[in-house]
Amino acid sequence: MTLVHLLAAASPGPDFALVTRQSLLHGRKAGILASLGISIGLSIHIIYSAAGLAAVIAHSSEWMTVIKLAGGGFLIFLGVKGLRSRPQESLPFGTRGNVVASSSLRQITTGFLCNALNPKAPIYFLSLFTVVLSPDLPLPTLAIYGAWIMLLQMFWFTTVAIFFTHDAIRKRIIKVGHWIDRAFGFAMLALGIRVLGSDL
Repeated sequence: MTLVHLLAAASPGPDFALVTRQSLLHGRKAGILASLGISIGLSIHIIYSAAGLAAVIAHSSEWMTVIKLAGGGFLIFLGVKGLRSRPQESLPFGTRGNVVASSSLRQITTGFLCNALNPKAPIYFLSLFTVVLSPDLPLPTLAIYGAWIMLLQMFWFTTVAIFFTHDAIRKRIIKVGHWIDRAFGFAMLALGIRVLGSDL
């Protein structure tokens, strides 16, 4: 299970893009807070999977449509926000991040929503709880597995945040921060449109 989830966490997607963007533009704290939000977001999927609802959600066109619209809409919102980024060259290194990322709760909430509204999550957790785990496991055991999955997620994305906030990397990239923001925006917009147009 550990290897399966680490591979899933490491695969490119909205979570990875968000943590990378927050880390590069706003610093290590912002990246780690976004990682925390993403890890907390997993609790939503773990709870309904443990309750045996993952199969119901994954096989319900109505539920999947709601999740698809919410998830795709949120990605498009993040995308448009990124595309509207403007250069702020007059600010010294690190200042822009401190101004923009002033709210820790905002960073955590963004990470939480990015993961919780991922329309592919019910399918992934249905597979996880069918092949690797089972909703029939005792509740304490499921709680331990769920906590472990969240810790793995936090470990991976914290590692990503630390890597992208290394001084040698950030100092080179921060000068073109608004272009990173726009690239992130384009990627999120494309993902959002793809989600809305996909047949889940």
